[in-house]
Amino acid sequence: MDIYEPLQQVSMWGDSFKVEGGLNSIASPMLLVNTTTSMENKSEYIPHEPSEPSEVNQETTNKDVSKVLRRLAQNREAARKSRLRKKAYVQQLETSRLKLMQLELEIGRARKQLQGMCTGNALDTTFMGSPETINPVGIVAFEIEYGNWVDENHRRNEELRNVFQANASEVQLGQVVQNVLSHYTDLFRLKAEAAKSDVLYLISGVWKPSVERLFLWIGGARPSQLLNLIVPQLDPLTEQQLASIKKLHLSSQQAEDALSQGLEKLQQSLVQDMAVDPFSATNHGFQMAIAITKFEALESFVSQADHLRRETLIYMSRILSTHQAARGLIALGEYFHRLRTLGSRWTSRPCDSVISPRITP
Repeated sequence: MDIYEPLQQVSMWGDSFKVEGGLNSIASPMLLVNTTTSMENKSEYIPHEPSEPSEVNQETTNKDVSKVLRRLAQNREAARKSRLRKKAYVQQLETSRLKLMQLELEIGRARKQLQGMCTGNALDTTFMGSPETINPVGIVAFEIEYGNWVDENHRRNEELRNVFQANASEVQLGQVVQNVLSHYTDLFRLKAEAAKSDVLYLISGVWKPSVERLFLWIGGARPSQLLNLIVPQLDPLTEQQLASIKKLHLSSQQAEDALSQGLEKLQQSLVQDMAVDPFSATNHGFQMAIAITKFEALESFVSQADHLRRETLIYMSRILSTHQAARGLIALGEYFHRLRTLGSRWTSRPCDSVISPRITP
């Protein structure tokens, strides 16, 4: 490249500028105006010189800037107040929504209790919670969200079944499997939030149907029982898979036993705290405070039990192939669906089935 090329380009730009009406074409009319302009015109032009008006313009500009800054400050303050009002309004709406959910829940409980009286099964009429107690707002929200979770879980299991039966690709089937696994993780998150509101409510299982409470272990199902349920439904397993599943089953049982023993020791400690001499001058309030502190330790048991359930599902999915994992999750979803169906039929059984026959001599 020629080092002079930039200079040549500048020269070309200058030539083109002249062609388009350069300095000569611009200067000629200016000279004509100056020669034909009288002194009066010059005197009229003097006030427009930039010496004195510049101060006035500067002062006007300062005033304009002050007005703009003041308006910006006012706009920021108005926006801040608007955000505060919006936040308060949203909080009010959320509180009203939770109160409405609580009222709907209590109406549903009263309806179930009335149905239980009609069917002769008034002792087992509640699907979630006890009708004579009003749960805190956090528990009400959990019950609503858990009901939504059950419906969504059934939908995802049906989707997994359809994709599996349609012989979908490995990638598509794996995506649906991960969606089902992540949905179980959502349940553990919901339970963790509910445990912060009332861990005794969660660990008692009153949020589940009565039939499911029969198999309850620290707020859920035993992972070892889930493995016993899933494994027979799988395709023929390799020796390596069988060895890994056996190891997983053993570790799950050991963890379950450790948690069960810890919970039993906590229960024994609470019994000892409550078993005091009723005629002694012991400060019962202090003992109650200690007992409540021990109840709060139950949240750790629920957290560890759910962690064990989640890790068992995840590790099991890693041992199996995608098709095997899909088949196992379908079997697990069908199991819980049948438990809920059985619980529904149990609570709605006819009166004749609960009335004991009269024995005539």
